[in-house]
Order: sequence, then C-alpha cells, then structure tokens
Amino acid sequence: MTDTTIRTYTNETEDEETTERSGEQEHCPECGGRLVSDDEHAETVCSDCGLVVEEDEIDRGPEWRAFDSAEKDKKSRVGAPTTNMMHDQGLSTNIGWQDKDAYGRALSSRQRQKMQRLRTWNERFRTRDSKERNLKQALGEIDRMASALGLPENVRETASVIYRRALEEDLLPGRSIEGVATASLYAAARQAGTPRSLDEISAVSRVEKMELTRTYRYVIRELGLEVKPADPEHYVPRFVSDLDLSDETERMARELLESARQEGVHSGKSPVGLAAAAVYAAALLTNEKVTQNDVSEVASISEVTIRNRYKELLEASDTAAPA
Repeated sequence: MTDTTIRTYTNETEDEETTERSGEQEHCPECGGRLVSDDEHAETVCSDCGLVVEEDEIDRGPEWRAFDSAEKDKKSRVGAPTTNMMHDQGLSTNIGWQDKDAYGRALSSRQRQKMQRLRTWNERFRTRDSKERNLKQALGEIDRMASALGLPENVRETASVIYRRALEEDLLPGRSIEGVATASLYAAARQAGTPRSLDEISAVSRVEKMELTRTYRYVIRELGLEVKPADPEHYVPRFVSDLDLSDETERMARELLESARQEGVHSGKSPVGLAAAAVYAAALLTNEKVTQNDVSEVASISEVTIRNRYKELLEASDTAAPA
C-alpha cells in the first residue's frame, strides 16, 4: 500500500492577504502616511509624500450635477423607499397608465393594446399566491380607512405590520379580511396615541361594530400586543380643532381631565365621553360659544352623556359652572 498524504488548505493565507490589502488602503506603502481620495482626478494619493497609490478609480456618484436640494431630488433616479404599506414592500415595477412614450407623444392603437396587456400581466405577477392577494386587499383597506380618519403615516405602517403578523400566525381563517384589517388599524391608532373611537372606526369600515370588537380582542390576545387603555386627553386636541376653539379651552379641558383622574372619575367611563364633556365644560368656563349638539356631532356621542359627564368633571375640579 502507498501512503496517501492529504493536504488541507486553510484560509490563513487569504486572511493575511486581505489584511495586507486593507492596510495598504489605509496607509501609504512608502512612508506610512494617510491616504486620501481625490475624486476630481479619480486617484488615491498619500497626503504626506504625494505618492499615487491607485488611479483610474470608478466614480460611483451620479453623472449629473445639482446645485440645490430641489434639483437633486428632481434628477435623482432612485426609487421610493421600501414600505410595509404595500404587499410587495414597494419593490415591484409599476407600468404607468398614460399611453405616451418617453417624449410625451401618444402611442398608436397597436402599442396601446400591447401596453394594456403588459399592465394586466404585470398586475397578475405582482400577486403570486392567495396570501399576497389577501395582503394586497387588506393593505388597501387600511390605507383607505386611515385616509378617511386622517391618521398619520406611522399609524398606517404599524397597522400594516400588525396585519402581516396576523397573516403569518394564521389568524385569518374564519374571519373576514376587512375585520382583521380594521382591528389592526384600531390597535395601531391606540398604540400611537392617536386613538379613534369604535363608532368612528366602524363608520368607515365595511364590518359591523360587534364584529370589529370581537376581532380586535382576538388579535390583541393572540399576538400579545400591549395596548394601554385610551387616554381621554388624546381626544381633546382633535375635538378642539374640529370645533374651532381656542388654546385656552384646550388647556382648561386638560386640567379638568387631570382633576377627574385624581378623583377617580375616569374609572369605568368612556374616554371619548369624558373628553367631549371636558371640552364642553372648558368652553363654558372660557365663555366660548359651543352647544352640546355641536360637541355631540364631533365626538359621535349622545348629548345625555355630555351632560352627565361634564357635571361630574366640574364637581371633581371643585369649579362651579358659569351662570
């Protein structure tokens, strides 16, 4: 038998070469000085002795010039950032609906038919399976409802993430897409400190209020979301803005709610009703003209609730209502 010698190669040599190369990129091989990049001449030179270490470097910057931020944004050809608000995170290609070429000229009838077929197939390829079609429909619903409720971008992003988690955890069977999407938006709004009442959410949703509350509790429980009870003070700025009241009224409403919290009036009460009653009571104290009917329409609660709550708030703050 002949002995067979097995020679094993390691990566030590490669590591040493890599270290040497990285060292050469940082220091001059002649004098050990610091290397700087000369973008104008596409060279890397030593700042001490002037040795040209590399030349004809690749310029990875844009080939155009911009003299202000607006011109830079206009000339930039990068795409939009990725977002969870789209089922493909915005990484797919969209074919424009305008039947015009790059020069703005109208396409011929044959070219228009071709572009229409391309749009159809592009739309089909963007959703590869039932999960992506489900996600596309749900995210469209979230965006529609958020726009109707005036919710900011961060709430829509959070709602999209919550719905994606529900889809991954297989919580959709037995429940409607609209129901889980609405529950995700409701939870996201409360987490972001910009809550909307159940009546406001159900008014723009395609599901009933009972189904919304049931689905919301299920999603919160299964995903383990931490959602704090709604704070009445979060509703005050929106009510004051809708009623066109002053900053003094808003400040007074917050003080009334703080006094009520210290006295324990908040317990077991609807935060929307407390906020509406605080705004109404503050408007009376600051001599601003607003009726219970006006506040009722803005807050989507009954006038009876406002009357009962605003008396409790005034008693808690030891302040008598104006005559």
